[in-house]
Amino acid sequence: MNVKDIAALAEIVRKKHAAEPIAEVQEKEGAYVRSPAVGVFYASPSPDSKPFVAVGDTVHRGDTLCIIEAMKLMNEIASDVDGKVVEICVGNGQVVEYDQPLFRIV
Repeated sequence: MNVKDIAALAEIVRKKHAAEPIAEVQEKEGAYVRSPAVGVFYASPSPDSKPFVAVGDTVHRGDTLCIIEAMKLMNEIASDVDGKVVEICVGNGQVVEYDQPLFRIV
């Protein structure tokens, strides 16, 4: 392939993707608890203990929901609202991004 062929292929790909509709991300009802930092999500205080919360649990403002390990620091993440946990958006041990939804509470 020469440079003209590569440029032509790149243009075809660009036009194809430009014509595709962008999927809208709709958040479901409820309050989302989001990660305050990039780190590792832990659902429980230690590997052999039960998770802080499970789907269906009722939580109150200030209750610990999980731990985010960031830069060797363990940060307890608390609920901002009262309600019922209807979704846990990440898995135990998963790396999370800043502002990524962790829990949905209604």
